[in-house]
Amino acid sequence: MINLYGVELHKLEALMEAEGQKKYRATQLYTWMYEKKAQSFDQMTDISLSFRETLKEKYTLEIPKVHTRQVSTDGTIKLLLEMNDGSKVETVLMRYNYGNVACVSSQVGCEMGCSFCASGLTGKKRNLEVSEMVGEILCLNNELREEGNGERVSHIVLMGTGEPFDNYDNVMDFIRICNNQKGLSIGARHITVSTCGIVPGIKKYAREGLQTNLAISLHAPNDELRNSLMKINHTFPLSSIMEAVREYISIAGRRVTYEYVLIQDVNDSLGCAKELVDLVGDTEGYVNLIPYNETNLCNYKRSPQSRVYAFADYLNEHGVNTTIRKEFGSDIDAACGQLKAKIETK
Repeated sequence: MINLYGVELHKLEALMEAEGQKKYRATQLYTWMYEKKAQSFDQMTDISLSFRETLKEKYTLEIPKVHTRQVSTDGTIKLLLEMNDGSKVETVLMRYNYGNVACVSSQVGCEMGCSFCASGLTGKKRNLEVSEMVGEILCLNNELREEGNGERVSHIVLMGTGEPFDNYDNVMDFIRICNNQKGLSIGARHITVSTCGIVPGIKKYAREGLQTNLAISLHAPNDELRNSLMKINHTFPLSSIMEAVREYISIAGRRVTYEYVLIQDVNDSLGCAKELVDLVGDTEGYVNLIPYNETNLCNYKRSPQSRVYAFADYLNEHGVNTTIRKEFGSDIDAACGQLKAKIETK
């Protein structure tokens, strides 16, 4: 059975033609799926009964099941979703003044092995299918629909569990379904892909012709420190990442965001700030400083607020545009992987 939530529009047109239908049937299906929110083929009343039966025999419209739901006092919603095979992943809805941001997972587990991250503790089990990632958005939209205010997911960050460029083809199909006006209709500049530094993926992404955003999970300004925090740096050291970033900027014409988790007495000194300026200053990118979400699963502490502000001030004063990420869900399992790890431990 083919889950139609995982099929790009042009690929669905080819499927419909193979079924002896006109190409417009694909657009008709997309309208029912994404605009009219149909949850079964039986609801698609302008499609003939006989072809609806054909659709039910060969195709499906399934989304993940909500296993666990957490709601923060700040309105953040964290869902632990269960897939058909029992695999579980987290997805989060964060509310900004400019819209509703979905933090999407791209894999079941992660094999990048960053020492400060809870989502990689169990290793990578498998890649998520396109339909499962689209299902994350649909589940969050269902949550918003129940609130009755007419809102929906308006922005996407691929910053949940998993390394997006380790599931490259599925992530690209997911982005195109989200961006398609007849699909989820989310603007390209409202979609951000975050990578820990998979150099071939960065270079390939530069040539996709997308106006989406790229974020680099940096977290250290030199190879020695980054090697201790992120094992991927042994394969793709900072010099190769920065070369790929410059290639991306040249080809895609898009500025890059550098994500930097501040960990007390590890990477939060002004010496690290100076090295970071030297590393990224000439790329005209943004730095997004992230206060560390402490968890008993990892032995790190968050930097004191005074050090976070001092670090940010140093970067801004030396010409690197820097913001401090707003925190969400501090009263629930805020960090990636925490909720899943807690449930599986139980």
